[in-house]
Amino acid sequence: MMNTIWAKIVAFFTAIAAFFSGLFVYNAKTVTAPANISFQSLTIDVGADEPFCFMHLSDTHLTLADSRDGRRKVKLAESRSSIFPWAQANLQAAIEKSQELGCLIVHTGDQIDFVSQKNLEAAKDFTDRCDVIMAAGNHEFSLYVGEAKEDAAYRNQSLDKVQAAFKNDIRFSSRKVNGVNLVSLDNGYYQIEQWQLDRLREELALGMPTILLLHVPLYAEDLYNAVVTEPGMPSYLMSVPGEQDEITAQAYELITTSPNIRAIFAGHLHMNFVTMVTPALPQYVTACDTGRIVTVQ
Repeated sequence: MMNTIWAKIVAFFTAIAAFFSGLFVYNAKTVTAPANISFQSLTIDVGADEPFCFMHLSDTHLTLADSRDGRRKVKLAESRSSIFPWAQANLQAAIEKSQELGCLIVHTGDQIDFVSQKNLEAAKDFTDRCDVIMAAGNHEFSLYVGEAKEDAAYRNQSLDKVQAAFKNDIRFSSRKVNGVNLVSLDNGYYQIEQWQLDRLREELALGMPTILLLHVPLYAEDLYNAVVTEPGMPSYLMSVPGEQDEITAQAYELITTSPNIRAIFAGHLHMNFVTMVTPALPQYVTACDTGRIVTVQ
């Protein structure tokens, strides 16, 4: 009898403790550091009706989480924040700089490091405060970093939830600015889908000078050699010879032969690099600690 009464008492106080703990949100004890972002200026002549500017950001990798996503996600946030301790400070510095200059922001993916309520709230705050064109990266849909094979089915588990944090379609969108077509395209899994290829053809058929915004850079020999320093290493590039499917190969052919595409901006590699994909097509890869301020003429 006493054991039964004691068990009920323990259960009662356990329930009370659970109730009150649910009223409070515990946050990850993340590592933070001052901003270490640098700003680089670039001028490109693509045939704009009037000059304008944008700031190119990529791979900010916000690592925020709290108890709404559970202890496993909080632990992930604590671990990943040691890799990107300056993420929040860098993003804030970039926001302030873009507002000072009056530039819109082009972000080519991995704005968040993984899907969490707090990361998505930060992403929404970013797009609410700034004029942002976003192209998804692979981490936009990462539930737990490196947990599983990332493919279309994996991405679609969180696509609607992630998309709700951004104003433009993060898988494909276009924005016309002063006679220039800014086309953002999700190639975060190194491939292009048929509907994206069709949409790209439609945009190029408009005949406007076009700037292409990608997460994963296109293959270029010098960039490949800079990334792959040992045999067998992954290149982390799209359309590496012998490694692309048919639709992605068609997209690469379209991109590299279209006279309308005047420049490509990408990220993913966490390094700054400028290369010529063709003799007429420059590609600018921007690092996670860089804001590239682009004047478009």
